[in-house]
Amino acid sequence: MNRSPYAATANVQQQLHQPLPPAAIGGHVAAAAAALLQLFLGISLAALLGNGLIISSLDCGHHLHSPMFFFLLNLALSDLGSICPTVPKAMHNSLWDTKGISYAGCAAHLSFFLFFITAEYFLLTIMCYDCYMSICKPLHYGTLLGSRACAHMAAAAWANSLLFSLLHTANTFSLSLCHGSALGQFFCEMPHILKLSCSKSSLSELGLIALSACLVFGCFVFIVFSYVQIFRAGLRISSEQGQHKAFSTCLPHLAVVSLFLSSAIFAHLKPPSVSSPSLNMDLSVHCIVVPPALNPRIYSLRNQELKAAVWKLTTG
Repeated sequence: MNRSPYAATANVQQQLHQPLPPAAIGGHVAAAAAALLQLFLGISLAALLGNGLIISSLDCGHHLHSPMFFFLLNLALSDLGSICPTVPKAMHNSLWDTKGISYAGCAAHLSFFLFFITAEYFLLTIMCYDCYMSICKPLHYGTLLGSRACAHMAAAAWANSLLFSLLHTANTFSLSLCHGSALGQFFCEMPHILKLSCSKSSLSELGLIALSACLVFGCFVFIVFSYVQIFRAGLRISSEQGQHKAFSTCLPHLAVVSLFLSSAIFAHLKPPSVSSPSLNMDLSVHCIVVPPALNPRIYSLRNQELKAAVWKLTTG
């Protein structure tokens, strides 16, 4: 007896709509997580290599001691520090086929990560001031940005970052947890800890968050205002060569600031409707490793002195 072609079609459609077995789904998820971890390690190694070359080149290049290169050296150090707490744990999890982080490990990772990522934001704000002075106030540049003033500004950025990190870490881990003390990923962020907490928000916590928001917003307003003045002053330069020199000095910094802020915004201020555990993890990894990997390339792309120093270091 011949089967109807409509019955055969219905049978095929039924097979196509059958759900995959749990083992197959688990295999796909594990493969995706392994691929993400390998990508993370690859980008992290590129960031370590790039920032290591920048630090070595600036340290060995005796002619690269201007304020811009001094702050770039500090920025490369903060980039290295922001990924160093994460890479060893990721490599450990990859070798031992685990995906968790302990409570104590989370506290250590969060404190180091907050310290270096806050230092990077403060240093980018200071570097914006350096660009503003070089374009808008060139006659006062040497006076206001001497070696002592640059050292004081860098020290203030690192000291305030340390204070910021200690306050947030101590406040976050003073909360009592009621949903376990292990995270199902290889890095630790403050929102994940707050999800595990069953304590109500205290006045000190709300005050610390408000102070942090004001500080971040204040730096952002300063950066925007400075670049408005920079572009106005640059467009008033009569010669095309002068405009090119002025903008080539500050465009790498603007690109690095845009990359840093856009990564943070997409990772932490996305709408809840598009939020998912896998997407949150992807964006967090992007925020951690992509800016430190791209920053050395951005700064060395248009700076001939830095490119020459890196080339001299690599070729001997």
